[in-house]
Amino acid sequence: MTFTMADYSTNEWIILFLVLILGILIGLLLHPGSARYRREAEEERAARIEAERANAARIEAANTRIAELERYAPPIGAGTAAAVGAAASGARDDLSLIRGVGRERETRLNELGIHRYRDITALSAEEEAALEGRMGLEPGTIAREEWRDQAALLGKIEGRG
Repeated sequence: MTFTMADYSTNEWIILFLVLILGILIGLLLHPGSARYRREAEEERAARIEAERANAARIEAANTRIAELERYAPPIGAGTAAAVGAAASGARDDLSLIRGVGRERETRLNELGIHRYRDITALSAEEEAALEGRMGLEPGTIAREEWRDQAALLGKIEGRG
């Protein structure tokens, strides 16, 4: 049997309407702390705003530090071109074979004019300290990682000492 809207009497419609209204009222009365949810949402929003402010402060401090470091960093240009030219002509050794150097530091060494193992073995203590400073290394890194000893050994192995 199928019911249509015309099959309901006026009393039945009134009862359905009252049940609907009663359900809405009970739902509003028993809703678990809508004020609590609003308060929590405001607290979360305030925490997010504070975190964004803290992040902005950290980013500003980082940008200031980057600008400060860039003032003291030599420009990339002619040194890089010379390093690439030396690599292409075979006028350099593979400094990345020295433990602790790697490709990035090798490129930086090449930019600073150090292309051969003998360039590293010939460093004086003052030149070593200056090189560490120019490369942004911790003082004593070259000695601790024994770059000079490794360069001398690699130079002997490759006959370029």
